[in-house]
Amino acid sequence: MVRASLSNQIERAMRVCEIFPSRQGEGRLAGTPSVFVRASGCNLRCRWCDTPYASWSPEGEDFSVDEIVEEVGRHGLKHVILTGGEPMLFAELVPLSRELRRRDYHVTVETAGTLFLPVECDLMSISPKTANSDPAAEDDPRWLARHRRARHAPEVIRQLIANYDYQVKFVVERLKDCEDVERYLTELPEIDRGRVMLMPEGTDPAVLVDRARWLDCYCHNHGLGYCPRSHIEWYGPGRGK
Repeated sequence: MVRASLSNQIERAMRVCEIFPSRQGEGRLAGTPSVFVRASGCNLRCRWCDTPYASWSPEGEDFSVDEIVEEVGRHGLKHVILTGGEPMLFAELVPLSRELRRRDYHVTVETAGTLFLPVECDLMSISPKTANSDPAAEDDPRWLARHRRARHAPEVIRQLIANYDYQVKFVVERLKDCEDVERYLTELPEIDRGRVMLMPEGTDPAVLVDRARWLDCYCHNHGLGYCPRSHIEWYGPGRGK
């Protein structure tokens, strides 16, 4: 990727740690060839975060909106996923999403649903964080407090689902997490249960298979969608996959 000029960085720069072609591995567009634009930076610190290079230890460089669009165009795919970290941290997401849609890309924004920007997208993919995401106090007590304060933003969720076509994905590690999800959905009855999916936590294929056995059954019995992490099955854990 070509670095932005200094003037462009100051005017409209976004911190990005990677741009790569792959297949969407989660949600209703699973299997779709897509270009991923991963913003670097996050307002949360999930205990099980599988992209720490975009959150706990953010990496990357500043790129202008024009440079990101140019890099996306090199891959010849029509689906673009704006992800992170937390892409809604960056005001540049607004002109970036607008320009991508102007060029007839299908745009998905992946967000934790804690921040709102008036972006343009075809699918808002929201992954709310429940108590199972809280980092360990011994790792960083300050981030534990900040994470707990920031991770639940019901008014932002309401704004997102009112303004966009959406899906909602929850990460589940054990049965208790399903109970937390049910409490969440009770608090926010505006969320269409038909758009809600539960996804097993993990980056080890064997662990995911084990959790899938009971989680898929739970989803079937409770009118929720099951969301596999297919990219782990296809490519294994790691960057740019």
